[in-house]
Amino acid sequence: MRSRLRSDAGSELIEFAFVVWLLLILVFGIIDFSLALYDKAIITNAAREGARAGIVFAPVRPAGSPIQGRLTELEIEDVVMTYCQNHLVNFGGADVTRDDIDVDGEEGTSGVPLTVTVNYTYNHVAISSFLGLGGMPLSSTSVMRSE
Repeated sequence: MRSRLRSDAGSELIEFAFVVWLLLILVFGIIDFSLALYDKAIITNAAREGARAGIVFAPVRPAGSPIQGRLTELEIEDVVMTYCQNHLVNFGGADVTRDDIDVDGEEGTSGVPLTVTVNYTYNHVAISSFLGLGGMPLSSTSVMRSE
């Protein structure tokens, strides 16, 4: 009986060595997916913030604007970019640029819909980046009627 116990010694360590990799892949996969889901929520909110800023009549415009009224396309894009820069989790990767934002219906009359679309490529942080998978494209659109 004593020799049998000696032969089983260390088997738990071997089993742990096999299982720990699967556990780490699972944990980092969950973290990676959670960050992608968070960034999706952020670009959704950024599109909504940009649309909301674009539909309201602004009695006080940003400094340097010559007239009062609705925001221009560039000003709406600035709202979206600022929101994304302040909230996205990208670990030094690419951020949202003007090319990633599409604004249709800016400076419209009352009742005309304003559409703001934000496109962003989420670059994986954990396991999928080691496997050579490309980024995950995320997109969000917000449509609001001008006031």
